[in-house]
Amino acid sequence: MIRIDPNKKAPSNAYQSLSKSGRPVITMTQALTRSVNNNDELAFVMAHEAAHHIQGHLARRAQNAAAGAVILAGLATIAGTGPNDIAAAQDLGAFVGGRSYSKNFELEADQLGTVIAHKAGYDPLKGALYFARVPDPGDRFLGTHPPNAQRYHAVQATMTQIGG
Repeated sequence: MIRIDPNKKAPSNAYQSLSKSGRPVITMTQALTRSVNNNDELAFVMAHEAAHHIQGHLARRAQNAAAGAVILAGLATIAGTGPNDIAAAQDLGAFVGGRSYSKNFELEADQLGTVIAHKAGYDPLKGALYFARVPDPGDRFLGTHPPNAQRYHAVQATMTQIGG
């Protein structure tokens, strides 16, 4: 399912989730739909989000968060801390674990999204020009997205591989 977020004030964004019945949902904000310059950009964003679903990134992120929570809570328990500190360690572990491969997931989704958009008849290189207009997240520690230039390079490399 593809949906437009009804919140008119939501910032430009697209994201994947699951419906109550477990089906994939791609949500785009109204700001995002207004900010794309052409159909190639919109198709690339949609293909990128679909790639997250295909690659199982939601489940993998949840597994990483659960592992991080268990590890840090276990360390806090071994250290002999109290229940509040153990709960705080568990929360921190889940946060760090959930972000442990976020940048890689984004690059994986950019690569598969490139293939999907290309096979659907869109130009992923034109679509990925969207990265030039959105704020660059840089390469922050525990950031969720890689630098925009790295993402565009992933699209270029994928297009070279598929002969596009």
